[in-house]
Amino acid sequence: MLPHEVISAGPVVLRTPETSDADGITRACADPDIARFIPLVPSPYTRDDALLWITELAPGGWEAGGAEFVIAGPGEAELLGVIGLKPVDRLGNGEVGYWVAPWARGRGVATAAVRALSEWAFAHGLPRLALLAGVENIVSQRVAYAAGFEHEGVLRGAQASRDGSRADMVAFARLSTDPGDPIEPFLPFFPGGFPGGSLTDGVVLLTPLTTGDAADRHAVASVPDIVKYHVPPVTPDYAETVARCRYAGHRWLAGQMASIAIRDAETGEYAGDIQLTNIIPPLGQAMIGYSLHPRHRGRGLTTRAVNLLVEWAFENTSLWRIVAGTAPENTASHRVLERAGFTREVLVKDLLPGPGGTRVDDLQWARTR
Repeated sequence: MLPHEVISAGPVVLRTPETSDADGITRACADPDIARFIPLVPSPYTRDDALLWITELAPGGWEAGGAEFVIAGPGEAELLGVIGLKPVDRLGNGEVGYWVAPWARGRGVATAAVRALSEWAFAHGLPRLALLAGVENIVSQRVAYAAGFEHEGVLRGAQASRDGSRADMVAFARLSTDPGDPIEPFLPFFPGGFPGGSLTDGVVLLTPLTTGDAADRHAVASVPDIVKYHVPPVTPDYAETVARCRYAGHRWLAGQMASIAIRDAETGEYAGDIQLTNIIPPLGQAMIGYSLHPRHRGRGLTTRAVNLLVEWAFENTSLWRIVAGTAPENTASHRVLERAGFTREVLVKDLLPGPGGTRVDDLQWARTR
């Protein structure tokens, strides 16, 4: 059994729960985000639920080989959150779980607590710690990176949701032999963070794609001349579009893809989308792709969007080369790339899948620093 002791965590401490924490836990667990991302927390949450956790569930976790702590202020009285270790699995590995009260967020509380608990667990012989976060829980994923946990992938259907469905979870882990240094994502978010960050030149506005954009994005993806040049050239299912939007923040943070809405800067209206994808850090290369709804064409929005995104990428990442591919006959896209400073490089024969099992050529372009 792990020892009951107070753990210093920089600006906070980790201590065992007390009955005096019941009111603070009850108030914190009324938060919609805790209810959304931690389905095991009862909702609505009552003081009796808090007392049950303090007097029975938390002690039971300790007896089973885990550990349950309150995250508290330096004086140990102020409740800021809860953190714990699940009992080790059959392979001897642990898992960290936590929540932070709404009034304590934005102060580095979770990162400090996760880092301190991890070091404590490793000091007591655990070889590996896992940390799971919902695919839309970007805040928790950022905590994992900041606490030195490496992204390992997505566990499909790993969590039971309140409605009976299964939700995907992002898997992170840290080994006792890892340095534990904060891990900086390859792709930073736009100024303002996620989802509220943006880039603009006063005419076009770029914002991260979110689930609220699903209907608009699907409408653009279903335009016939956009479907024609899609790879493969088929209209996506609406469920695929929703999943693309739901995963956008996670894939951005993981350095896999930046999915972005193109908007009219004056009205905020959704005009299309642009992506930075096929990101290969060792090569310093990524690919750009874009689509614009017909009613917004002819105003130079796509060229402005491409310029904004490429210049942001060169300024904020180590990318050296941005590439693009177009159909040889898609002269409108050629003009966008030429105006955005791209150079035509090569025609690759039969590279891409076409309609009816055919293959189509790809005219490739690039812009470098």
